[in-house]
Amino acid sequence: MLMSTAPLPMLLMGPVVRRAEQGTICIQFATSKAANCRLELLNYACYSEQQSIALGKHLYLQLLTVKPISGAFPLDSLLSYALFIDDNEVDLSPWCFDNQSAPAFAIPNQLTDILHGSCRNAHHPAKDSLVAASHWQNEQRKNNSQGAQLLLLSGDQVYADDVAGPMLLLIHQLITKLGIYKEQPLALNLPTELDEQLYNRHVFLPKTPWQNRAKLGIGYWLKKDQPHFSSIKAYNHLIHFEEYIALYLLNFSDIAWQCVDIENASYGGTNAKHRQLFITEKQALLGFSRGLADVARLFANVSTLMMFDDHDVTDDWNLTAAWEQAIEQHPASKRIVNNGLIGYWLFQGLGNDALINSGCLLAAFKGCLAENNTWQFSAFDKPLNAFSQWHYELTSTPKVVVLDTRTHRWRNERNFNEPSGLLDWERLTELEQSLLSHDKVIIVSPAPVFGVKSIEAIQALFNMCGQPLTVDVENWMAHEGSAKKLLDTFRREDTPHETLILSGDVHYSFCFSVQKRFGDHANRIWQLTASGIKNEFPRKLINLLDKLDSILYGPKSPLNFFTKRWHMEVDKHQTLGKGQKYLVSDSAISLITLAQGDLARYQLIHGDGHISEFDLTEQ
Repeated sequence: MLMSTAPLPMLLMGPVVRRAEQGTICIQFATSKAANCRLELLNYACYSEQQSIALGKHLYLQLLTVKPISGAFPLDSLLSYALFIDDNEVDLSPWCFDNQSAPAFAIPNQLTDILHGSCRNAHHPAKDSLVAASHWQNEQRKNNSQGAQLLLLSGDQVYADDVAGPMLLLIHQLITKLGIYKEQPLALNLPTELDEQLYNRHVFLPKTPWQNRAKLGIGYWLKKDQPHFSSIKAYNHLIHFEEYIALYLLNFSDIAWQCVDIENASYGGTNAKHRQLFITEKQALLGFSRGLADVARLFANVSTLMMFDDHDVTDDWNLTAAWEQAIEQHPASKRIVNNGLIGYWLFQGLGNDALINSGCLLAAFKGCLAENNTWQFSAFDKPLNAFSQWHYELTSTPKVVVLDTRTHRWRNERNFNEPSGLLDWERLTELEQSLLSHDKVIIVSPAPVFGVKSIEAIQALFNMCGQPLTVDVENWMAHEGSAKKLLDTFRREDTPHETLILSGDVHYSFCFSVQKRFGDHANRIWQLTASGIKNEFPRKLINLLDKLDSILYGPKSPLNFFTKRWHMEVDKHQTLGKGQKYLVSDSAISLITLAQGDLARYQLIHGDGHISEFDLTEQ
């Protein structure tokens, strides 16, 4: 397979504007050489502190924390910037919006416009709505408006467990091209040739023997081994650390695609089904790659904060205590999960808090690179898994509280096969304290707090049959303790008068408003769910579930009294215009407009560029 022999560009990814505050701005990018880098804000005296992480012979992840020499950076106004590498100014014109001489971003304080979304699967046939969001932002800047001040990505920024066949080939091309450092071999009996692994990796991934499965489950009696990696599309699941690194580059950077050759990528096997799938996936990836320049432009002009969900690491990550136990007891499974977590930390986590907490892992990580440029992570796993500060807050108005619902699980101690709560008691108590004394708050929860009741009922039925992994029983109401604690918090008299919960995960979008049925505290909760950026729920099925929900759980239905949230009145809001819908299965990213901190508009920017809007009036 041919690859370009042209010299590598200096910039391989970025610049991406990450956390931006008055005292510190974090910019993230990747270079093909070791270099001294700095960023200058036009018209503001500042200095840069550089953190460089060698990930390959021709790959260096760079993070710049930019600080004012005196005073503080201005809030809610556009700040243009220039990037210098080895004292040479980088031509950032490809990252500029129309009629702009330099990329620019705002430090968000009084939030008025927020872009939010999740679930961006590179080879899904839906269009990438991040591209449409970039076009929208471009129009705002052309009209001398800031546009969105903040881009929040709340999970599944990459799909490590659902990788297209062509993408796996490109990942290994990029590993070779950039000389990405590899980890020490894993104890897996994988075929030597990548072509033999294509669409076949799930066969070689670890499993729990059926003899060790719970006798209450059907798997034991069918004598069926339990895969540790439960995604139904795990046939190209990422395994090695270097694969996760290459995947991030190919998902975030159009420049990385200049280093690979997708046009000549081909399937060399004999399976006709896989050959056709390869062709279909290749066409989808070609379309994805063509939009990445627009996505990179958006990242360079809007402060972007992120949070993991399961697919950033693997499907059903920490869903049950039994799943956690199986992973912990198998070295190869634990290594794969930790590889995904390290990839998240490098490309997402470090920028979320501008290295303030997450930077404490850097020294231990760098010490894992042996003299032969091979990663040996056994000593790094302990501090990585002990790190408990993936969640973070943004001191804007309204305050933004971003939840880690993956590593603080409330495990079911009586039955390890039951779903774990999304947050444990300690973190729920901390969340409660974060909400007190604030009149308005934005909570980012990867999974919806107030979901579709009919779907949650179906999930509960599967869980009763001992199959929680089959339908991803990952909703807040699935665990008695966490559900009660969270709902008790929302019913308190001293919680915010308006709370916006931004969620994704489910591959469809909706708008619910929630109020207490009893009491004098006139609080309003908005459940705003936008999913996916490049993913969709089967439309016929979601329409059926929507009708089922309206029939079974209508406002006067007695079934509502049997739900954990019957003390809360949940109203569903339809889209405006023709073809009104409660549940929208169409690739989209949401645009949330606030007026003095209150929700004013909730729109969806769809992958094809059209905009729909939910009716926020009383139902």
